[in-house]
Amino acid sequence: MVVQLQDVIDGIKPLSKDWRKRARERLNNLAIPIGSLGRMLDLAEQLAAIKETLQPSVKKKAIVTMAGDHGVVEEGVSTCPQEVTPQMVYNFVAGGAGINVLAEVAGAEVTVVDMGVAQDFEDLVAQGKILSHKVDYGTGNMVKGPAMTREQAVQSLEAGVNIAAGLVREGVELLGTGDMGIGNTTPSSAIFAAFTGRQVWQVTGRGTGISEQVLEHKIQVIEKALQVNKPDPNDPLDVLAKVGGFEIGGIAGVILGAAYYKVPVVVDGFISTAGALLAQRIAPQAVDYMIAGHCSMEYPHQMMLEELGLSSVLSMNMRLGEGTGAALAMCIIEGAAAVIGKMMTFEECGVARNKSKEYVQ
Repeated sequence: MVVQLQDVIDGIKPLSKDWRKRARERLNNLAIPIGSLGRMLDLAEQLAAIKETLQPSVKKKAIVTMAGDHGVVEEGVSTCPQEVTPQMVYNFVAGGAGINVLAEVAGAEVTVVDMGVAQDFEDLVAQGKILSHKVDYGTGNMVKGPAMTREQAVQSLEAGVNIAAGLVREGVELLGTGDMGIGNTTPSSAIFAAFTGRQVWQVTGRGTGISEQVLEHKIQVIEKALQVNKPDPNDPLDVLAKVGGFEIGGIAGVILGAAYYKVPVVVDGFISTAGALLAQRIAPQAVDYMIAGHCSMEYPHQMMLEELGLSSVLSMNMRLGEGTGAALAMCIIEGAAAVIGKMMTFEECGVARNKSKEYVQ
């Protein structure tokens, strides 16, 4: 069954305050010094409220790695050639990429999606090794006009929604986002600037490790794209269409789908968080279902997380993308589910406590 974007937007509800309260009451009565597991307890509360149970399960996990190319690469904003995008898709399929090995550690499946790579993958699609929701063969060069049409923006979002729907139907209990697309930090910075009105130099990092000279050029490219297209910050679809990317739209769709189906979603790095920002602007309550996997070394990422009101699970000086930060965070998130679902309270295990609800010393 194909799910329509507007139905999803209308169906996303805030987390139950009652379930949050019930979860916090149990967590405050666990046989540990109160608050001694720190943010694990906050994650446990969030999971319980999302799943509406005091025994939330996140054992079946999947990371959706979205791939797409960007016309703006022709402006020289990246050190890597565009050919790297399809080459990495083949590496994902071969199991040799960072996301493959870290997802294996986390016990997560990796779903690779062609959202708009400038190359066909008929062999991989026919073998069922990747999904194809190709909107086009890369976006347009946003310096010269919109990156995509509004219809393509909707198409990318609905693709993500329906991928999430399919995985949830297969029993996935925890979703994660990932990206692959040479040049995609450029539209991510443009999206952030368009929504917040921040100066482009404040929200633009080095991506694949560009020089100071190229960074200055990248800033000028984004500024020009915003001047040419004038994206409307009050219209998320307009922002996506004018200065976004197909994989960024797909990521936003996965997040919206997760929120609609009441499944927690781990947001990876800078590009994934640009998708999360889009999702939040489309459906504000979607942020209740997001967990920031890590804080990227792409320095504007922290500001983007603050814009969403999210605090990252990890800070590992990573900036790879692919979903690697989400994969690592999944291990901790599963631990948080176990804390509320399996640990005993003082009463259940017969441990004495003092008036501050801590161990008797």
